[in-house]
Amino acid sequence: MADAKQQQQQPQQAAAAATGVWKTIKPFVNGGASGMLATCVIQPIDMVKVKIQLGEGSAGQVTKNMLANEGIRSFYKGLSAGLLRQATYTTARLGSFRVLTNKAIEKNEGKPLPLIQKAFIGLTAGAIGACVGSPADLALIRMQADSTLPVAQRRNYKNAFHALYRITADEGVLALWKGAGPTVVRAMALNMGMLASYDQSVELFRDKFGAGEVSTVIGASAVSGFFASACSLPFDYVKTQIQKMQPDANGKYPYTGSLDCAMKTLKSGGPFKFYTGFPVYCVRIAPHVMMTWIFLNQIQKFEKKIGI
Repeated sequence: MADAKQQQQQPQQAAAAATGVWKTIKPFVNGGASGMLATCVIQPIDMVKVKIQLGEGSAGQVTKNMLANEGIRSFYKGLSAGLLRQATYTTARLGSFRVLTNKAIEKNEGKPLPLIQKAFIGLTAGAIGACVGSPADLALIRMQADSTLPVAQRRNYKNAFHALYRITADEGVLALWKGAGPTVVRAMALNMGMLASYDQSVELFRDKFGAGEVSTVIGASAVSGFFASACSLPFDYVKTQIQKMQPDANGKYPYTGSLDCAMKTLKSGGPFKFYTGFPVYCVRIAPHVMMTWIFLNQIQKFEKKIGI
């Protein structure tokens, strides 16, 4: 009798354990999936943004040249790296943000968190995500910038995994985190603006304005996208310059590091130089942020509907 009862309990215990595991990883899975879906839509705009930052002209000129010289497929160059980046970076940052936020709300006895605490959690989640996703980010930048280099200097990576293999083989494992400093700082700034402003805006639209679910998600996503762009572009500009730089004939790099790049940029172009390509950057970042939140909202609704 006892054996029969024990046998009945085992499937229940296994189901409970599986439910516990899913509850733990669910924020990470949902975050990565929403980021990857958004990247598939935004990749062409991101490609144009990178080329503008590399000095190839305005958005119109870059788009025209890409279509004329390389065709429509050029807009999706680096997509594999972009997806890999979302699978690592966005999975880690959105998952850790939600886990840290839930823990903080528990300690706050279920009350909404103050904006400063949300900002701090966003900074922390951004740092975690950037450390995990930095290798894929480096591969993405190099693949997007490859066509701007002289033919003899092009790396000709086939896909993200080939890029990671080549970087490791040619430059060593630690080279995968080249430019990780500005990447982490940029991610911290972006996520502080994106994550904190989203949660704060949801409370504002829902509780203060009485907006419906759709209006709340769209409105909060738009606010989140703007603040993510404004906070992160200066760091993104420096990061891009560091990651794509090549040594000259004497083996000397144009910048010794992020601070040197920032100081030389400030001296040569002033503070507004860091906002080169801001309209396109904002057009790229804001929709990606918006679609990430919208996709995440839809994924959560679907999971709730099917009871997982």
